[in-house]
Amino acid sequence: MDSLGFKGRFALGLALRMLLLLAALAAFAGALSNPNLGAARVIAAALVIGAAAMLWNYIQRTNHEVTRFVEAIRFGDMSASFSRPQAGAGFEALGEALDSGIRSLREERSRMADESRFLQAIVDDLPVALLLIDQDLRVEPVGKTARRMFGALDGVRVDDYAVFGEGFSRCLANMEAGKRQLVTLTLEGGRTQRALLRAAAVHRLGGAHRVITVQPIQEALNAVEIATQTDLVRVLTHEIMNSMTPVTSLARTAADLMKEVDTGENETVADARAAVETLARRADGVMHFVESYRQISRTPQVNRQTFIAAPFAGELRRLFQADWPATRIALEVSVEPETMMIDADPDLLAQVLINLLRNGAEAAQAHSETPRIALRFQAIRGSGATILVEDNGPGVPEAKRSEIFLPFFTTKAKGTGVGLSLARQIVLAHDGSIDVEESNLGGARFRIIL
Repeated sequence: MDSLGFKGRFALGLALRMLLLLAALAAFAGALSNPNLGAARVIAAALVIGAAAMLWNYIQRTNHEVTRFVEAIRFGDMSASFSRPQAGAGFEALGEALDSGIRSLREERSRMADESRFLQAIVDDLPVALLLIDQDLRVEPVGKTARRMFGALDGVRVDDYAVFGEGFSRCLANMEAGKRQLVTLTLEGGRTQRALLRAAAVHRLGGAHRVITVQPIQEALNAVEIATQTDLVRVLTHEIMNSMTPVTSLARTAADLMKEVDTGENETVADARAAVETLARRADGVMHFVESYRQISRTPQVNRQTFIAAPFAGELRRLFQADWPATRIALEVSVEPETMMIDADPDLLAQVLINLLRNGAEAAQAHSETPRIALRFQAIRGSGATILVEDNGPGVPEAKRSEIFLPFFTTKAKGTGVGLSLARQIVLAHDGSIDVEESNLGGARFRIIL
C-alpha cells in the first residue's frame, strides 16, 4: 500500500509541476507577442525557469534516493537509511520501501554468513584432510585435519608434497575427478601411514579446481589385522590345548607308573621309562608354549596418562641393568628435550621397551665384542613422541622386516614369537606405529611413534 501511495502522490506532484511549467511557458509566449510587455516577459521567463527547476529537482530527488540505494548495495553498506518522515509527496513511503529492502538484504547477508560459518565449521572439523588444487597445481590445505597433517610444509606446489611420498605427489598432480587411490604417506618423524585418496571437481571464483580427500586408514587396517591374528591364535590355542590336555595327563601318569616298575635291573624297562619321561616333558613344553600365546589373544587394556619422559627413561635404565649391568653391555639413554612429555600407558610401554632392550642386548652380545645398545626419546613437533631402540647386532634382513611382528615368527633358537607380536599389539592399542630399520650403530633400530 505504501508503494501505491507513493506512486499516486508522486504522479500528482509531477502533474502539478508540469502544469505550472506549461502555464509559465504560455505566459511567456503571450508576453513575447506583445512588444509593450517587456517587464512581463522578464517575469514570465523567470517563472518558466523556476517551474522548470522545480520539475527538475522533483524528478532528481527520486533519482538521488534510488542512486543512494544502488550505491549502498554496490559497496555493501547495509547501514544506509532512506527514511524521510517529513519529505512529503510520497517520498516518506519511498524511503520506507528502500529501508525495507536494505533490511531484507541485511538479514539475508547475516543468514548467509551464519550458514557459511556453519559449513566452514563442518569442513574444519572433518576427520578427513582436504586438499584444494587449482589449474596451476597449487595446493591449499582445507580444514584442521589437513593443516595438522600438511601444515608444516613450506611449499604450496604439488611437487613440494613429494616429501610425503612420490606416489602421493603423483596422485595430487594427475588424479582425475571421480577416481580413488590407495597410497602410503611418510609423515613427520618417519611414520608411514596408508591413506585412501578420492578426487572431486569443484568450481571456485570461476575457475576449475580439484578437491582431494586424504583419509588415513592405517589404524583400521591394523585393527583388522590384529583382530584376524587374535581370532586365529584363539582358535589354534583352544584346539591344541583340548587335544594336548589328555596327552599330557596320560604321559605324566605313564611316567609315574614306569618309575614305580623300573628297578634298574631291566634295560628295556629303563629305556621305556626314559622315553615316557621325555614324552611327558615335551607334552608339558607344548602346553607351556601354547599357554604363552594366550596373551596375544587378549586385547591390551590401555590406561593412558601424561608423564615426564626423563624419569621414565631412568627407571628403564635401572630395570635393564639389573639383568644386563654396564660391565656386560654399554647402554646409552637420551631424552630430547629433557622436559618432553609422553602420553601413554607407562606400564605397557615399559613392557614393550624392556623387551626390545633385552632382544637388542642378546643380539649385540652374540654379534659384537663391544656390544652397544641405545634408547632414545625424541619429541615430535606439535605433539607425540618417537622412541628408538637400537643395537650393534647383526640387524634384521630387509626380507624379514615385515614378518618379525607376526605371531609364531622368531629368529631365536629358543624363541616363542610372542614378544614382538605383543609389543606391536600394545603400540597399536596406543594408536601408534612400530617399525624396524637399519641402525646407525650397525644393527637393528626399532622406531616407535606415539
